Amino acid sequence: MRKALRQPLDAEVRIVGGGGLEDGPANDVEAGRAAAQGIEAAARLALSGEVDAIVTGPVNKAALHAAGYRFPGITEFLAHIAGDIPVAMMLTTGRLRVVLVTTHLSLREAIASVTTERVVQAGRIALDALQRWWGVATPRLALCGLNPHAGEGGLFGDEDQRILEPAATALAAAGPLPADTVFVRALRGEFDAVLAPYHDVGMTAVKVSGFGTGVNVTLGLPFIRTSPDHGTAFDIAGKGIADAGSMRASLELAVQLAAARQSKGN
Repeated sequence: MRKALRQPLDAEVRIVGGGGLEDGPANDVEAGRAAAQGIEAAARLALSGEVDAIVTGPVNKAALHAAGYRFPGITEFLAHIAGDIPVAMMLTTGRLRVVLVTTHLSLREAIASVTTERVVQAGRIALDALQRWWGVATPRLALCGLNPHAGEGGLFGDEDQRILEPAATALAAAGPLPADTVFVRALRGEFDAVLAPYHDVGMTAVKVSGFGTGVNVTLGLPFIRTSPDHGTAFDIAGKGIADAGSMRASLELAVQLAAARQSKGN
């Protein structure tokens, strides 16, 4: 965080959390509890209107689970704090925006969890955010296929035709389009965002397009939340060699989105 704040930022920054730990190494329960309490405190400040946005740091999910916070990730934890509302995870590098239909599930579970209704819900949340937060009047949305070549007309699975096509129609989105081309087309400016059916197909595209500058944005919350697109990197913790680029990008995007939201009065 210190590295990320070395350059001036057009915002007042309030550091929340980090307390509740004794000197010396913390066990998973203590660390998970401290992290969760800090996140919840920040979210409560945002919900009360005391802050305009929150930026969360990388969190170890195993520690959260050990402390009793059994959510797949911070996205779902924040949705719970906000009243168990529907949300969606967006990853953006500036050049590319990707919205995940499913998040932290095994591949087997993710495929089984992709339904027309779930895709449409994520797509509608994305369309609303693009209009209200990014100011895109008529968002151009693309839906990434689930199977190779988006199923090749049913040759490699029927999920693209049976599940994804009705969702694309409902959203007026392009697709489903093959994963090996849809992100390239988005990077060239053809789409404002891509809906990805499962975690790794979307995350890989984002990290290849802008590793070290990616930002995670939780769409659907009543406040702005961003975070870096990387994990805790315990192997280099305390060595002073971590790249703060993604954290800096998260701070800058939070300021940008908060300002846009204020200008629109919402």
